[in-house]
Amino acid sequence: MNTLAAVTFDVDAIRAQFPILARHVAGVPVAYLDNAATAQIPRAVLDAMARHYAEGHANVHRGVHTLSHEATVAYDAARATAARFLNAPAVADVVFTHGTTSALNLVARAWGDANIRAGDEILLTTLEHHSNIVPWVRLAERTGAVIKVIPLRVDGSLDLEAGAELIGVRTKVVAFAHASNVLGTVVPVRRIADLAHAVGAIVVVDGAQAAPHIIVDVQALACDFYVASGHKLYGPNGIGLLYGRSALLEAMPPYEGGGGMIEQVGFDRITYAPPPTRFEAGTPPVAEALGLGAALEWLMALDRAALEGHEQDLLSYATDRLERIEDLTIHGTAAGKLSVLSFTVAGIHPHDIGTILDQHGVAIRAGHHCAQPLMRHLRIPATARASFAAYNSRAEVDLLVDGIVAARRMFA
Repeated sequence: MNTLAAVTFDVDAIRAQFPILARHVAGVPVAYLDNAATAQIPRAVLDAMARHYAEGHANVHRGVHTLSHEATVAYDAARATAARFLNAPAVADVVFTHGTTSALNLVARAWGDANIRAGDEILLTTLEHHSNIVPWVRLAERTGAVIKVIPLRVDGSLDLEAGAELIGVRTKVVAFAHASNVLGTVVPVRRIADLAHAVGAIVVVDGAQAAPHIIVDVQALACDFYVASGHKLYGPNGIGLLYGRSALLEAMPPYEGGGGMIEQVGFDRITYAPPPTRFEAGTPPVAEALGLGAALEWLMALDRAALEGHEQDLLSYATDRLERIEDLTIHGTAAGKLSVLSFTVAGIHPHDIGTILDQHGVAIRAGHHCAQPLMRHLRIPATARASFAAYNSRAEVDLLVDGIVAARRMFA
C-alpha cells in the first residue's frame, strides 16, 4: 500500500465535494466505478457553470456590452488554465473542441488532408479506442495511405521493438493512446515520439484516459498534438482540448467554416483568423469551457502524487481481491498501468456481470469499450471494466468483489 496516499489523501473530504455520490442505487450509496467512461463532477465545477448561466450568460468575443466582456474574459481564462494544465508553450496552442473524438477528427481532416498522400503510412496501435482509429482509416480511404499497427505483448504493453521496425521513411503519422481505456497500459510517449520525429513523422497522442491520472507535460512528451476530454477530467460533457504545436496549427486550414473563425469574408475570397480561433467555428460552448477550466483548477489543486498513490493503492487492492475469485481473468497486467481493471468471468457474459453489479449499487462498464480490434486480439467479445478515480475507496472495491461473487453463485 502507498503510505503517502494513506496519510495525505483524504478520500472522505474528496467525496463530500461530489453531490451525486450521495445518491442511492439499489438502496445503497452508489459505488461509481465507471470513471474511464465519464468521471463525476465536483461542486466547484457545477457552481462555475451555474454562475455563468445565472449571472453572466452571454456570447464571447465581439460583444461590447458588460456581460459579453465578462464571459469573454472568463472563456479566455479557461483556455489559459488548460494551457497550464498541459504545460503548452503558448495559450494559443490550445483549441477548445467538443471532446477527444472531435479533436482527433480535426487533426485527421485539417492536418491529414493537407499532408497525407497515396503510399504514406499511418501508424496506430492495437490498443486504440475507435476515436483514434476511425478518423485515420477514413483518411487512408480518402488518400490511398496505408495503415500499420504496432502489436502488443502478452501483458498488454506495446511491442516497442516491433514498433521501431514499423517506423520508416514512409511513416507520416504515429497516433496512439497515452493510456489504454481497456487494459490501463501506459505508453512511453517520448520514446515513440523520438522514433517518429527521426523520420519526420508527426505524433498524435490520445490523452483521454491518461490526463485525469498523470501530470501531462506536452513539451516533455515532445508530441505534436495531444487531445483530452472534459467529461473524463471531472468536467462537463461536450468540451475537450486539442494541443497543437504552433507551427502545425498555423499551417493548417480550418476544419469547419462559419462565424468566429474568419478575418474577412467575401463571395470571392475568405481569410481566416489565426489559431486557436481558426478552429473554433460558431458559438462556442461557453459554460462548458468555464466548467472545464474549473475542473482543471480543481484537479491541479490536489496533491497529484498522493492522488496517484491513492489510485494505485485501489488498483493493487482490487487486483489482489479479484485474482482470488475462481474463473476470473484480468486482462492487462503491464507494469505501471493506470487504475483500470478489465476482467471476464468464465460462463458469465460481461453484460450480465454489469447488470448484477448494478443491483448491488455498483456501476461498472461492460462491452467492447469502443476497442473492437483489441477485443479481437484478446479473442473475447467484451469485458467488464472497473475504473477508479479520486473519490473511490477500498470499501467500494469490496462491494465490487461481493457483487461478482454473487454473480458467480447465480450462474453456478
